[in-house]
Amino acid sequence: MRERRFPDGFLWGTATAAYQIEGAVSEDGRGPSIWDTFSHTPGKTFEGHTGDVACDHYHRWPEDVRLMQQLGTPAYRFSIAWPRILPQGTGQVNQRGLDFYDRLVDALLQAGVTPFVTLYHWDLPQALQDRGGWAERETVEAFAAYADIVARRLGDRVKHWITHNEPWVVAFLGHYLGVHAPGLQDVRVAIQVSHNLLVSHGHAVQALRAAVPDAQVGITLNLSPVRAATDSEEDRLAAQRYDGFLNRWFLDPVFGRGYPQDMLEQYGELAPTVEPRDLDAIAAPLDFLGVNYYTPAFVRHDPSEANLLNLALLSPEELRAAGYETTEMGWAIVPDGLYELLTRLLHEYAPRVIYITENGAAFADRLVAGEVRDPRRIAFLRDHFAAAHRALQEGVPLRGYFVWSLMDNFEWAHGYSKRFGLIYIDYETLERIPKESYAWYAEVIRANGLVEPGR
Repeated sequence: MRERRFPDGFLWGTATAAYQIEGAVSEDGRGPSIWDTFSHTPGKTFEGHTGDVACDHYHRWPEDVRLMQQLGTPAYRFSIAWPRILPQGTGQVNQRGLDFYDRLVDALLQAGVTPFVTLYHWDLPQALQDRGGWAERETVEAFAAYADIVARRLGDRVKHWITHNEPWVVAFLGHYLGVHAPGLQDVRVAIQVSHNLLVSHGHAVQALRAAVPDAQVGITLNLSPVRAATDSEEDRLAAQRYDGFLNRWFLDPVFGRGYPQDMLEQYGELAPTVEPRDLDAIAAPLDFLGVNYYTPAFVRHDPSEANLLNLALLSPEELRAAGYETTEMGWAIVPDGLYELLTRLLHEYAPRVIYITENGAAFADRLVAGEVRDPRRIAFLRDHFAAAHRALQEGVPLRGYFVWSLMDNFEWAHGYSKRFGLIYIDYETLERIPKESYAWYAEVIRANGLVEPGR
C-alpha cells in the first residue's frame, strides 16, 4: 500500500457561503443583499435562478450538521450573512440573525466540528450599495463595525476568522466585468473597490483582535499560477501582467509590500486613491492565509481585446485542444498547479500558516436509483490532496484543507446549473443525498490521508 499521511491535527473540512445555501432571504428580519437584487434582475443569472430558497439551510441546518458529523469532518467554513445581522448595513442590530449563527456554532461544537467563520462572502447589504457600496469609505468603516458585532457575539466559541472571501472577485467580476453583483462595469471603480476591500480587511483584523484576543485571523484569496500560452515574449509579459492583476495586487499589500509597482504603472491614472496609513492597515499581521485554488490561468497577449491588460484567457475549447481535461465550469484540471502555488507562497511570502479554504470541482452529477456516483470528483480531490501532501513535504505550513463544497448550491450567476457538492441536493424536494465522493472523503478523513494500492 502507498500512503500519504498528513500531520496530526490536520484539519479536513468543507466549505459553504451564506447566500449560496441559506435561503430564507426575507425571514427573521434579514434585509436584502446585492445578490438578492442582482439575481432578481432579468438576464443576470442562469434561467433567472435566485438564492431565495437555495438549499434551505436556514431551516435544515440541524440535518446539515448531522451530515458533517457523519462525514467525520473536523472543521467547517461558512459565512455570516451581513444583511441578517445589520439589515441596513449599519445601525440597528437584528438579534434574530445573530441567534441563528449562535445556534449553528453551538451545534457544530457539540458535533465536534471547529467553525471557521467568513465575515464577507459577497452579500453586501443593498442599503449600503444604494449609498455607493464598496466604492465608498463609509462601507469600509461599516464592515469593521459589523465585524466587531459578530465577534463579540460568537468570539467566545469561534476562534478562526476570515475577513474576506476572494476580494478579486468582488472588485473585478462585480465592478469591472459586471457578471457578479452589483453588476457594474467601471474599471476605475473596480480598482478603487479592490483597495477599499483590503483596507476594510485591515480594520476588521483590528476589530477581531480587540474583541477576541485569542482569535486566529486571516483572509482568503483566490490565487492561480499564471501560464503563458506560448513561449513568446509577448505572451510571457501578458502572463506577468495577469499575475499582477490576479495574485500580486492582493498578496503584496497584505504581506506589507504595498502595491506592485508594475501594476501601478499599468493602471496609471486608474490607480486607487490611497489615504495615509491605508497600507499599514492592510498589512496587519495575519495568523494564516486562506487559499482558494481551482485552476491555473492560461493567458496570451491579445491587443484586440478591449480590456485593461491587452490579454485573453484561453477558452475551454482551447484548453481541451491542448490536452487538458476540464470541469463543468470549463476550468482545466491541473493538480500540480496547487503544488506550484503553495511552494511559491512559501518562498515569496512566507505566511505563518496556510489553509486551503476552497478546492473542488463541478461535474454533471446525476441521481440514478437513489445514488450519485462521481468518480471524476474523487479523482480530482485525490490528485489535489496528493499535490498538497507534496507541498507539505517541501515545508509549506499547510494546516487544513476545506473541500468546496459540502453540498450542491446556488453557484452565483450559474444558478443551480453547476454542482460542486459532496452532497447532492434535489432542488425539487431539497432532499440531501450524499454522493460517492462523500463516502470517499470520509475515509480520507479517518485515515488522515491517502491510502492507495501500491503501483
